[in-house]
Amino acid sequence: MSLFAALRLPREILFGAGQRLSLGKVAKRYGARVLVCTDTRLAADPVFTALLGLLAAEGLTVQVDATVQPEVPVDSVLASAASARAFAPEVVIGLGGGSCLDLAKCVALLLTHGGRPQDYYGEFKVPGPVLPIIAVPTTAGTGSEVTPVAVLSDPDRALKVGISSPHLIPQVAICDPEFTLTCPRGLSAVAGADALSHAVEAFTAIRRAPDAALPQERVFVGKSAFTDHFALLAIRLLNQSLERACTHGSDLAARSDVMLAATAAGLAFGTAGTAAAHAIQYPIGTVTHTPHGLGVACVLPYVMSFNRAACVPELAEIARTMGLTASSDDALADAAIARVAALYAAIGIPANLQALGLPADKLAWTAAQALGIGRLINNNPRPLDAASMDRLLQAAFTGDLQAAR
Repeated sequence: MSLFAALRLPREILFGAGQRLSLGKVAKRYGARVLVCTDTRLAADPVFTALLGLLAAEGLTVQVDATVQPEVPVDSVLASAASARAFAPEVVIGLGGGSCLDLAKCVALLLTHGGRPQDYYGEFKVPGPVLPIIAVPTTAGTGSEVTPVAVLSDPDRALKVGISSPHLIPQVAICDPEFTLTCPRGLSAVAGADALSHAVEAFTAIRRAPDAALPQERVFVGKSAFTDHFALLAIRLLNQSLERACTHGSDLAARSDVMLAATAAGLAFGTAGTAAAHAIQYPIGTVTHTPHGLGVACVLPYVMSFNRAACVPELAEIARTMGLTASSDDALADAAIARVAALYAAIGIPANLQALGLPADKLAWTAAQALGIGRLINNNPRPLDAASMDRLLQAAFTGDLQAAR
């Protein structure tokens, strides 16, 4: 097996309870004028006010943009960039959930290179470095604090769109699990489920042949020894602590495990990429208006079952990482699929697409749209065509794991 690998990550990751208190000193290293992107709820929180105090204590001039909306509408990016332009920030802080971090990335991009977000859709469209970004996640799921991706919603497009470039990776990620102690159970479950989906898809992604051009042409280059390390770390931590973090939200140890797992999963999929489960979620989310993490987790066990024929060793390794035992790799692969499905059920993820709210008459449209997302479908370990996608979605709709194979 070739040891070809690539890994793109922030310059610095600060993780642990209380690390948010370093924000002022970290920001000062990157500039004196600071734009903070957050949402209305967080902007009214006393913890947020205390963080602004840390910035002020370092003599920094701060402007707050508290207009972040879920799913980051493309027009909101234009509005935020326009309102920040006269302020001329030297560093952009994204503080909040994944949408806050994604808006910060996009605003830093537009303030540096101009234009519209639409000019940068796809991979490697960002022409050079952007304003320094400091990412401070307050949820544990998207991994956006360490990834090269920002996801937007565009009314002119049927599905959500992404901007993917190594230039969007934050300079610094400050990950403080104390932020998540008050995260509601439902949001904790959806975010944690998203992180597990990232880790599983990164670990089971296609392994590509060594090619010097590959990392220069693709942001997602497939699995490697580097990304496998982070994916398995995430899987182990989520297996042991995700359910408890959802049911006992004040358990800092469990919350720390889940936040570290979310960041590790981001480090894995930020280079390896995700695959069919994420491709399928995009059209499902458009139809059902359900959170990204909910939809991708709903379909992941069925995608794992479909992919089983192509990645028994990887699924068996996932099972061992989860502490499962069996007499053979084949049995371990089945155990891994069953464990992921059981964990999702325990935290309230719908068991099938019908329960998620996808109408039966939208299955064919969903299949066609998902197959069109080549950067994800081509990352899947088992090739998908129209017939196999239809079979996979039918199995996910009725809840028949065996039928997905």
